[in-house]
Amino acid sequence: MAPLKVGFVGTGIFASDFHLPALQAIPEHFTPYSATNRTKSKAEKFAEKAKIDGSKVYDTIEELVKDDQVDFIDALVPVQHNYQVIKTAVDAGKPIIIEKPLAASLEDAKKIVELDKSTKVPILIAEQWVYFKAIELIKERLTKIGDVVSFTHKAIQQWNPNSPFLQTKWRQNPEHIGGFLSDGGVHQIALLTEVLGNIESVSANTRQLRDISGDDDILFSSVKLASGAIGTYTYSTVFANNKPESSLIIYGTNGSIYLDYTDKDHITIDTYVGETTSTNPQHIEFKEDLFSEGIQYEFENLYEAITSNDKSILKATPAKSFHHYAFFVAAIESSKDGGGAVKVAQL
Repeated sequence: MAPLKVGFVGTGIFASDFHLPALQAIPEHFTPYSATNRTKSKAEKFAEKAKIDGSKVYDTIEELVKDDQVDFIDALVPVQHNYQVIKTAVDAGKPIIIEKPLAASLEDAKKIVELDKSTKVPILIAEQWVYFKAIELIKERLTKIGDVVSFTHKAIQQWNPNSPFLQTKWRQNPEHIGGFLSDGGVHQIALLTEVLGNIESVSANTRQLRDISGDDDILFSSVKLASGAIGTYTYSTVFANNKPESSLIIYGTNGSIYLDYTDKDHITIDTYVGETTSTNPQHIEFKEDLFSEGIQYEFENLYEAITSNDKSILKATPAKSFHHYAFFVAAIESSKDGGGAVKVAQL
Protein backbone atom coordinates (compact mmCIF):
# COMPACT_ATOMS: atom_id res chain seq x y z
CA MET A 1 0.00 0.00 0.00
CA ALA A 2 1.24 3.49 -0.83
CA PRO A 3 2.22 5.74 2.08
CA LEU A 4 -0.54 7.96 3.47
CA LYS A 5 -0.23 11.62 2.50
CA VAL A 6 -0.21 13.97 5.48
CA GLY A 7 -1.69 17.45 5.54
CA PHE A 8 -0.25 19.59 8.35
CA VAL A 9 -2.47 22.20 9.98
CA GLY A 10 -0.20 24.31 12.17
CA THR A 11 3.52 24.22 11.48
CA GLY A 12 5.10 25.44 14.71
CA ILE A 13 7.77 24.00 17.01
CA PHE A 14 6.07 20.70 17.81
CA ALA A 15 5.14 20.03 14.19
CA SER A 16 8.65 20.77 12.97
CA ASP A 17 10.74 19.23 15.75
CA PHE A 18 8.63 16.26 16.84
CA HIS A 19 5.78 15.25 14.53
CA LEU A 20 7.69 15.67 11.28
CA PRO A 21 10.70 13.53 12.38
CA ALA A 22 8.33 10.86 13.72
CA LEU A 23 6.54 10.65 10.39
CA GLN A 24 9.76 10.72 8.39
CA ALA A 25 11.04 7.80 10.47
CA ILE A 26 8.26 5.65 8.97
CA PRO A 27 8.47 6.48 5.23
CA GLU A 28 6.76 3.25 4.23
CA HIS A 29 3.60 4.52 5.93
CA PHE A 30 3.68 8.33 5.66
CA THR A 31 4.58 11.11 3.23
CA PRO A 32 4.46 14.81 4.21
CA TYR A 33 2.29 16.26 1.46
CA SER A 34 0.73 19.63 2.28
CA ALA A 35 0.69 22.34 4.95
CA THR A 36 -1.11 25.43 6.18
CA ASN A 37 -0.49 27.90 8.97
CA ARG A 38 -2.02 31.18 10.12
CA THR A 39 1.25 32.81 9.05
CA LYS A 40 1.83 31.45 5.57
CA SER A 41 5.57 32.18 5.59
CA LYS A 42 5.93 29.72 8.49
CA ALA A 43 4.12 27.06 6.48
CA GLU A 44 6.42 27.73 3.55
CA LYS A 45 9.50 27.36 5.74
CA PHE A 46 8.10 24.13 7.16
CA ALA A 47 7.37 22.86 3.65
CA GLU A 48 11.01 23.33 2.68
CA LYS A 49 12.13 21.27 5.68
CA ALA A 50 9.52 18.60 5.01
CA LYS A 51 10.23 18.53 1.26
CA ILE A 52 6.64 19.49 0.50
CA ASP A 53 6.00 21.00 -2.93
CA GLY A 54 5.38 24.75 -2.69
CA SER A 55 2.10 24.38 -4.56
CA LYS A 56 0.78 22.35 -1.65
CA VAL A 57 1.18 25.16 0.89
CA TYR A 58 -2.36 26.42 1.41
CA ASP A 59 -3.71 29.65 2.87
CA THR A 60 -6.40 27.94 4.98
CA ILE A 61 -7.43 24.56 6.32
CA GLU A 62 -10.57 24.83 4.19
CA GLU A 63 -8.42 24.85 1.06
CA LEU A 64 -6.20 22.04 2.34
CA VAL A 65 -9.03 19.59 3.07
CA LYS A 66 -10.42 20.08 -0.45
CA ASP A 67 -7.27 18.41 -1.82
CA ASP A 68 -8.36 14.86 -2.64
CA GLN A 69 -4.79 13.62 -2.29
CA VAL A 70 -4.64 14.41 1.46
CA ASP A 71 -5.24 11.17 3.38
CA PHE A 72 -5.33 12.62 6.89
CA ILE A 73 -4.76 15.80 8.89
CA ASP A 74 -2.04 16.32 11.49
CA ALA A 75 -3.25 19.36 13.45
CA LEU A 76 -1.17 21.31 15.93
CA VAL A 77 -3.06 24.50 16.74
CA PRO A 78 -3.88 26.57 19.84
CA VAL A 79 -6.30 24.52 21.92
CA GLN A 80 -9.21 26.94 21.55
CA HIS A 81 -9.33 26.10 17.83
CA ASN A 82 -9.44 22.32 18.25
CA TYR A 83 -13.19 21.84 17.83
CA GLN A 84 -13.47 23.86 14.63
CA VAL A 85 -10.38 22.24 13.10
CA ILE A 86 -11.69 18.76 13.91
CA LYS A 87 -15.15 19.59 12.51
CA THR A 88 -13.63 20.98 9.30
CA ALA A 89 -11.61 17.79 8.81
CA VAL A 90 -14.51 15.46 9.62
CA ASP A 91 -16.93 17.37 7.37
CA ALA A 92 -14.42 16.78 4.54
CA GLY A 93 -14.11 13.10 5.43
CA LYS A 94 -10.47 13.46 6.52
CA PRO A 95 -9.15 11.44 9.48
CA ILE A 96 -7.35 13.67 11.98
CA ILE A 97 -4.83 13.56 14.79
CA ILE A 98 -4.84 16.70 16.93
CA GLU A 99 -2.80 17.86 19.90
CA LYS A 100 -3.99 17.84 23.49
CA PRO A 101 -5.58 19.03 25.71
CA LEU A 102 -8.86 18.24 24.04
CA ALA A 103 -10.40 21.72 24.10
CA ALA A 104 -10.42 25.11 25.82
CA SER A 105 -13.63 24.34 27.71
CA LEU A 106 -15.67 21.34 28.79
CA GLU A 107 -18.45 22.53 26.48
CA ASP A 108 -16.18 22.29 23.43
CA ALA A 109 -14.71 19.02 24.73
CA LYS A 110 -18.20 17.50 24.89
CA LYS A 111 -18.93 18.73 21.35
CA ILE A 112 -15.81 16.92 20.11
CA VAL A 113 -16.87 13.71 21.86
CA GLU A 114 -20.35 13.94 20.33
CA LEU A 115 -18.85 14.63 16.90
CA ASP A 116 -16.64 11.56 17.27
CA LYS A 117 -19.68 9.44 18.15
CA SER A 118 -21.53 10.67 15.07
CA THR A 119 -18.90 9.81 12.46
CA LYS A 120 -16.88 6.90 11.12
CA VAL A 121 -13.97 9.27 10.46
CA PRO A 122 -11.07 8.49 12.85
CA ILE A 123 -10.30 11.23 15.39
CA LEU A 124 -7.15 10.61 17.43
CA ILE A 125 -6.01 12.87 20.26
CA ALA A 126 -2.23 13.15 20.52
CA GLU A 127 -1.84 11.81 24.05
CA GLN A 128 1.10 9.50 23.50
CA TRP A 129 1.27 8.36 27.12
CA VAL A 130 -1.62 5.94 26.60
CA TYR A 131 0.96 3.87 24.68
CA PHE A 132 3.47 3.85 27.58
CA LYS A 133 4.84 0.30 27.94
CA ALA A 134 4.62 0.63 31.73
CA ILE A 135 0.82 0.59 31.56
CA GLU A 136 0.49 -3.01 30.40
CA LEU A 137 3.43 -4.13 32.52
CA ILE A 138 1.79 -2.76 35.67
CA LYS A 139 -1.65 -4.08 34.78
CA GLU A 140 -0.16 -7.56 34.38
CA ARG A 141 1.08 -7.32 37.97
CA LEU A 142 -1.87 -5.65 39.68
CA THR A 143 -3.60 -8.88 40.67
CA LYS A 144 -0.48 -9.91 42.59
CA ILE A 145 -0.88 -7.06 45.08
CA GLY A 146 -4.56 -7.66 45.82
CA ASP A 147 -7.18 -4.90 45.83
CA VAL A 148 -5.77 -1.46 45.11
CA VAL A 149 -6.21 0.74 48.17
CA SER A 150 -4.16 3.83 47.46
CA PHE A 151 -1.54 5.45 45.26
CA THR A 152 0.94 8.32 45.07
CA HIS A 153 1.66 9.89 41.70
CA LYS A 154 4.34 12.56 41.47
CA ALA A 155 5.74 14.37 38.44
CA ILE A 156 8.23 17.07 39.39
CA GLN A 157 10.42 18.21 36.52
CA GLN A 158 13.36 20.59 36.38
CA TRP A 159 12.53 24.21 35.48
CA ASN A 160 13.87 25.04 32.02
CA PRO A 161 13.62 28.77 31.24
CA ASN A 162 14.99 28.09 27.76
CA SER A 163 12.21 25.72 26.75
CA PRO A 164 10.89 26.76 23.32
CA PHE A 165 7.36 25.92 24.44
CA LEU A 166 7.48 28.79 26.93
CA GLN A 167 7.77 31.23 24.04
CA THR A 168 4.45 30.35 22.38
CA LYS A 169 1.92 33.14 22.92
CA TRP A 170 -1.09 30.86 23.30
CA ARG A 171 0.66 29.08 26.18
CA GLN A 172 1.72 32.34 27.83
CA ASN A 173 -1.87 33.59 27.62
CA PRO A 174 -3.90 30.38 27.75
CA GLU A 175 -7.56 30.35 26.82
CA HIS A 176 -7.89 26.73 27.90
CA ILE A 177 -8.64 25.86 31.51
CA GLY A 178 -5.55 24.80 33.42
CA GLY A 179 -2.92 26.40 31.19
CA PHE A 180 0.42 24.61 31.48
CA LEU A 181 -1.04 22.24 34.10
CA SER A 182 -3.59 20.70 31.76
CA ASP A 183 -1.32 20.99 28.73
CA GLY A 184 1.39 18.80 30.27
CA GLY A 185 -0.44 17.11 33.12
CA VAL A 186 -2.90 15.18 30.96
CA HIS A 187 -0.03 12.77 30.27
CA GLN A 188 0.27 11.66 33.89
CA ILE A 189 -3.51 11.48 34.26
CA ALA A 190 -3.58 9.26 31.17
CA LEU A 191 -1.04 6.94 32.81
CA LEU A 192 -2.96 6.89 36.10
CA THR A 193 -6.38 6.23 34.59
CA GLU A 194 -5.16 3.64 32.07
CA VAL A 195 -3.79 1.65 35.01
CA LEU A 196 -6.33 2.29 37.78
CA GLY A 197 -9.48 3.58 36.09
CA ASN A 198 -11.40 6.85 36.07
CA ILE A 199 -11.29 9.58 38.70
CA GLU A 200 -14.39 10.40 40.73
CA SER A 201 -13.33 13.55 42.58
CA VAL A 202 -10.37 15.77 43.42
CA SER A 203 -9.41 18.16 46.22
CA ALA A 204 -6.66 20.46 44.97
CA ASN A 205 -4.51 23.45 45.68
CA THR A 206 -2.78 25.26 42.84
CA ARG A 207 -0.70 28.42 42.49
CA GLN A 208 1.38 30.28 39.96
CA LEU A 209 5.13 30.49 40.43
CA ARG A 210 6.32 31.73 37.00
CA ASP A 211 4.82 34.80 35.32
CA ILE A 212 5.58 33.34 31.90
CA SER A 213 3.22 30.43 32.61
CA GLY A 214 0.22 32.73 32.27
CA ASP A 215 -1.76 30.76 34.87
CA ASP A 216 -1.30 28.39 37.80
CA ASP A 217 1.64 26.06 37.27
CA ILE A 218 1.85 24.02 40.52
CA LEU A 219 -0.71 21.39 41.51
CA PHE A 220 -0.96 19.37 44.73
CA SER A 221 -4.06 17.22 45.02
CA SER A 222 -5.90 14.45 46.82
CA VAL A 223 -7.77 12.14 44.47
CA LYS A 224 -10.56 9.58 44.78
CA LEU A 225 -10.99 7.03 42.01
CA ALA A 226 -14.28 5.56 40.83
CA SER A 227 -13.04 2.24 42.26
CA GLY A 228 -12.89 3.77 45.74
CA ALA A 229 -9.09 3.90 45.88
CA ILE A 230 -7.63 7.15 47.21
CA GLY A 231 -4.32 8.82 46.48
CA THR A 232 -2.34 11.93 45.68
CA TYR A 233 -1.20 13.59 42.47
CA THR A 234 1.47 16.28 42.32
CA TYR A 235 2.61 18.04 39.17
CA SER A 236 4.91 20.91 38.29
CA THR A 237 7.64 21.86 35.84
CA VAL A 238 8.52 25.22 37.39
CA PHE A 239 10.37 24.60 40.67
CA ALA A 240 13.89 26.04 40.83
CA ASN A 241 16.93 23.77 41.17
CA ASN A 242 15.51 20.45 42.33
CA LYS A 243 15.86 16.71 42.00
CA PRO A 244 13.37 15.68 39.30
CA GLU A 245 11.08 12.82 40.22
CA SER A 246 8.41 11.06 38.20
CA SER A 247 6.89 8.07 39.93
CA LEU A 248 3.69 6.15 40.51
CA ILE A 249 3.39 4.00 43.63
CA ILE A 250 0.37 1.72 43.98
CA TYR A 251 -0.54 0.18 47.33
CA GLY A 252 -2.67 -2.97 47.49
CA THR A 253 -3.96 -5.30 50.17
CA ASN A 254 -1.18 -7.77 49.36
CA GLY A 255 1.74 -5.66 48.27
CA SER A 256 2.77 -2.64 46.22
CA ILE A 257 4.12 -1.59 42.83
CA TYR A 258 6.72 1.14 42.31
CA LEU A 259 7.12 2.74 38.89
CA ASP A 260 10.00 5.19 38.46
CA TYR A 261 10.04 6.91 35.07
CA THR A 262 12.21 9.89 35.99
CA ASP A 263 14.92 8.78 33.54
CA LYS A 264 13.66 7.63 30.13
CA ASP A 265 16.82 5.55 29.73
CA HIS A 266 16.28 3.72 33.01
CA ILE A 267 12.58 3.14 33.73
CA THR A 268 11.98 0.65 36.52
CA ILE A 269 9.02 -1.28 37.94
CA ASP A 270 9.40 -3.05 41.30
CA THR A 271 6.62 -5.30 42.58
CA TYR A 272 6.52 -6.24 46.26
CA VAL A 273 4.16 -9.13 47.02
CA GLY A 274 2.94 -10.16 50.47
CA GLU A 275 1.87 -8.48 53.69
CA THR A 276 5.31 -8.38 55.30
CA THR A 277 8.51 -6.59 54.30
CA SER A 278 10.31 -8.02 51.29
CA THR A 279 13.80 -7.05 50.15
CA ASN A 280 13.54 -8.96 46.89
CA PRO A 281 10.97 -7.29 44.66
CA GLN A 282 10.17 -8.52 41.20
CA HIS A 283 12.23 -6.03 39.19
CA ILE A 284 12.08 -5.02 35.54
CA GLU A 285 13.66 -2.11 33.70
CA PHE A 286 13.51 -0.72 30.19
CA LYS A 287 14.09 2.36 28.04
CA GLU A 288 11.37 4.38 26.35
CA ASP A 289 11.32 7.91 24.98
CA LEU A 290 7.71 9.05 25.07
CA PHE A 291 8.50 12.01 22.85
CA SER A 292 10.09 10.31 19.85
CA GLU A 293 8.83 6.74 20.29
CA GLY A 294 5.50 7.76 21.77
CA ILE A 295 4.65 10.03 18.85
CA GLN A 296 5.51 7.24 16.43
CA TYR A 297 3.14 4.94 18.37
CA GLU A 298 0.37 7.50 17.81
CA PHE A 299 0.90 7.66 14.08
CA GLU A 300 1.15 3.88 13.74
CA ASN A 301 -2.12 3.53 15.63
CA LEU A 302 -3.78 6.04 13.31
CA TYR A 303 -2.31 4.33 10.24
CA GLU A 304 -3.79 1.01 11.33
CA ALA A 305 -7.21 2.58 11.96
CA ILE A 306 -7.26 4.30 8.56
CA THR A 307 -5.99 1.37 6.50
CA SER A 308 -8.24 -1.16 8.25
CA ASN A 309 -11.21 1.22 8.22
CA ASP A 310 -11.67 0.52 11.94
CA LYS A 311 -11.57 3.54 14.26
CA SER A 312 -12.40 1.34 17.25
CA ILE A 313 -8.71 0.42 17.55
CA LEU A 314 -7.69 4.01 18.34
CA LYS A 315 -6.30 4.24 21.87
CA ALA A 316 -6.38 7.98 22.61
CA THR A 317 -10.03 8.72 21.87
CA PRO A 318 -11.85 12.01 22.47
CA ALA A 319 -13.82 10.29 25.26
CA LYS A 320 -10.64 9.33 27.11
CA SER A 321 -9.13 12.74 26.54
CA PHE A 322 -12.30 14.37 27.86
CA HIS A 323 -11.80 12.63 31.20
CA HIS A 324 -8.14 13.65 31.43
CA TYR A 325 -9.05 17.28 30.76
CA ALA A 326 -12.09 17.20 33.05
CA PHE A 327 -9.79 16.27 35.93
CA PHE A 328 -7.92 19.57 35.58
CA VAL A 329 -11.14 21.56 35.23
CA ALA A 330 -12.28 20.06 38.54
CA ALA A 331 -8.87 20.58 40.16
CA ILE A 332 -8.82 24.29 39.22
CA GLU A 333 -12.39 24.70 40.49
CA SER A 334 -11.43 22.99 43.75
CA SER A 335 -8.45 25.26 44.27
CA LYS A 336 -10.51 28.40 43.63
CA ASP A 337 -13.06 27.18 46.20
CA GLY A 338 -10.45 26.60 48.91
CA GLY A 339 -9.48 23.02 48.18
CA GLY A 340 -12.76 21.21 48.78
CA ALA A 341 -13.69 18.03 46.92
CA VAL A 342 -15.07 18.55 43.41
CA LYS A 343 -16.62 15.85 41.25
CA VAL A 344 -14.87 15.24 37.94
CA ALA A 345 -17.30 15.66 35.04
CA GLN A 346 -18.29 12.38 33.40
CA LEU A 347 -19.75 11.68 29.98
